[in-house]
Amino acid sequence: MCTIFGTNNIQFDKKQIQDALECTTSRGPDDLRIESYDHGWLGFQRLAIMGLNEEGMQPFHLGRSMIVCNGEIYGFRPLKEDLLKKGYSFRSDSDCEILLPLYEEYGCEMFKMLDAEFACILYDAKNDQLIAARDPIGIRPLFYGYDQNGFIYFASEAKNLVGIVKHIIPFPPGHYFIVIGNHFVKYHDIGEVTQYFDDSMEEIAKQIHDRLIAGVMKRLDSDAPIGYLLSGGLDSSLVCAIAQRQSEKPIETYAIGMSNDAIDLKYAKEVADYIGSNHHEIIIDEKEVLENLEEVIKALGTYDITTIRASIGMYLICKGIRETSNVRVLLTGEISDEIFGYKYTDFAPNAEEFQKEAQKRIREIYMYDVLRADRCIASHSMEARVPFGDLDFVDYVMHIDPQRKMNTYGKGKYLLRHAFAKDTLLPYSILMREKAAFSDAVGHSMTDGIKQYAEQLYTDKEFEKKCSQYKHATPYTKESLLYREIFEKYYPGQSDMVKDFWLPNQAWQGCQVSDPSARYLSNYGESGM
Repeated sequence: MCTIFGTNNIQFDKKQIQDALECTTSRGPDDLRIESYDHGWLGFQRLAIMGLNEEGMQPFHLGRSMIVCNGEIYGFRPLKEDLLKKGYSFRSDSDCEILLPLYEEYGCEMFKMLDAEFACILYDAKNDQLIAARDPIGIRPLFYGYDQNGFIYFASEAKNLVGIVKHIIPFPPGHYFIVIGNHFVKYHDIGEVTQYFDDSMEEIAKQIHDRLIAGVMKRLDSDAPIGYLLSGGLDSSLVCAIAQRQSEKPIETYAIGMSNDAIDLKYAKEVADYIGSNHHEIIIDEKEVLENLEEVIKALGTYDITTIRASIGMYLICKGIRETSNVRVLLTGEISDEIFGYKYTDFAPNAEEFQKEAQKRIREIYMYDVLRADRCIASHSMEARVPFGDLDFVDYVMHIDPQRKMNTYGKGKYLLRHAFAKDTLLPYSILMREKAAFSDAVGHSMTDGIKQYAEQLYTDKEFEKKCSQYKHATPYTKESLLYREIFEKYYPGQSDMVKDFWLPNQAWQGCQVSDPSARYLSNYGESGM
């Protein structure tokens, strides 16, 4: 991960930018550079992943134009070859150095061309304009806001902008913003589907299989060491198994669990033994959970219950990896549920509603699971890569007829399971294992312990009084009040950075639960065992 910062306020002091970036040093511990352009500043904190030498440091320049980018540009080498043929030269091996020449050739149309996870800020000297952009899923973070004089500021994390702008706003995925004219342009809506593929079941399985493998393979290109988060669930297990089959030596896999009731650890070990990875277990207890709770919420910049619960295990496993290894890139299993379905989407009343829910979830994921993966991993100076978020893969799955994705097979996410049934990448028991929510599978005692702590923290009267002061996303349990109070300590008055609490679709019969954990759904069954 890296941090980017940009503003059109040349009067903003360089020391103020340094101060704003100090809170995200973990995103870019290797180097810091702040440079001015005609009307403002660009700043960059570097975590070196591709092109590890000094020449890979940003901002990159082309004439008087300049850019900062937090991203991975997949398949950048063919693009670079084409640009070399057109007369451009390059100083580094960094994938992001191709962006200014691409912009020179194609302007803002280049954003449509990128197979990438990215957020960038670009100063176009020829047209004297500042442009910011973000990838279609929002895997890389970007926020913006205006100061009291109307100057705009962009930054990788909300915490970079606290105290600088009045209202911190998440930059919408799949958009670019042109400061002169003050307008957004949508270049890619990842959730838009106008027609479905008319593929057979076996063709769908082949496409899912081949495209996911391609998505993993792209993400193995790194000049820094790679590790893998392995829960023993379907998604992370597939990522690890695909990567191990392509590797000549054992990959490094990591799993986490509570000391007294870890659910995932046994399944993760089963997968690791089967694929032959070099496996590591990190064990945590209730004391460690409570001690790190405030730091997790500070890192996340959210009060959402689901996100925070799932982040605790992820934050602590990343902390353990950072302390015990030289891993700098982590592959994860996020963005499968959003497109294939959750436990609660078994209750979708029809295919149309299933599809609407998938579109909603993939469009909003940058506020939830993607945010979690980015902050937990970046907080420990590593980079997240998400194969299930591969644009080609997501686009295909979103265009599968939702009637085929609904759970009419007696097994959720059946298409994904069926796609990998023939090549024995995983034990059959893992391939067909029921989904368990990550926060629950780390150990039910983790969430239960937090709830008990919150119950003891507030009397019923205090709870009602404190909740009443929050008009947006009003806390509705003592646990949620605890999270909100910590959030407000670090991000005062910025609650609408998150749309609302993540919950199953409350309009569907069977989904009217007050706790977001799938554990409370009637179809959870043996998922958490």
